[in-house]
Amino acid sequence: MRTIKLIVDYKNRFGTKYTASPYRSGMDKNKLKSYFNNFGYSIQFVYPWQINFKNCNNELYLYTSSEDRGLYYKSYIEDVVLGLKLAGAHIIPDFEFLRAHHNKVFMEILRKISNNSKIDSIYSKVYGTLEELREDLVHYNHINHVLKPSEGAMSKGVSHATNLKQLIKQAKIISNSSSYKNDIIDILRSKIHKEYIKESRNRKKFIVQDFIPNLEGDWKVLIYWDKYYVLRRLNRKNDFRASGGGRLSYTSEVPTKLLSFARDIAIELNLPNVSFDIAYDGNKCYLLEFQALYFGTYTLEHSQFYFIFNNKWEMIEESSILEKEYANSIVNYIENNFNYLK
Repeated sequence: MRTIKLIVDYKNRFGTKYTASPYRSGMDKNKLKSYFNNFGYSIQFVYPWQINFKNCNNELYLYTSSEDRGLYYKSYIEDVVLGLKLAGAHIIPDFEFLRAHHNKVFMEILRKISNNSKIDSIYSKVYGTLEELREDLVHYNHINHVLKPSEGAMSKGVSHATNLKQLIKQAKIISNSSSYKNDIIDILRSKIHKEYIKESRNRKKFIVQDFIPNLEGDWKVLIYWDKYYVLRRLNRKNDFRASGGGRLSYTSEVPTKLLSFARDIAIELNLPNVSFDIAYDGNKCYLLEFQALYFGTYTLEHSQFYFIFNNKWEMIEESSILEKEYANSIVNYIENNFNYLK
């Protein structure tokens, strides 16, 4: 029986689960063991510090991410996962998707290098400082943009600018990295050293993205291999943002165009499970954001149905168990991508 190693965090958690008990304890590890075993795989939970990097070639690893304040532990997980990849282990999903988690700047970069118009369906630019945006203002002839901090969820810090003054003001807010102590030190340096250029006080990276008008909300789509779970999210009242507003509804009347759009992207990304935020204006679909791990599971856990594609879209009225669907998606992914490891 093939063994898969699942990397837990320092709290002994793996992944996310909206209904987890205790609160924020991740997926049920006993259920994961049982379902993977039913599919013919044994699993072993390991802490990052237990990994032997000299003896992990061809081993299979699944891993969790983290949304800890400051992302300190996530940075540690990135080191471990990249180390495993360099040592010859098979990591699921690939490192680039961990890098894109809680990192919208890198997510936008993945869009741009995809050469897929559905993935790169919204024009955007990324910046590391406010000064970089100021240098690039010549390219902003008509301003109607959404600004997003690279980190964060539930639309926190997201704003809409319709003129130059708003663009600069909002970019200044979300990029603010000022520290009183460091600012004083930098001022002293500039007085002591001739022609010294002070550090920017706005070094938190951010995104400027085209605004999509006339949207009533967006759609959350979770895909676990061939099962599509869809949740409608209406905009907050008197606001353009849907995420975090709590105006949620399940509907069987999901536009076929939206489901097919999500499926085309999923095929291109080739992931066992993925979360999409998709906008649909009645004519065209837009991929707002995507995550390949550590995404919210509310949409799956509370849905009484899902969609599958079998020459045409069908709705299956059935509730799902997160751990079972996760294990099923991983096993299908392995057996379609690493057949020689079975």
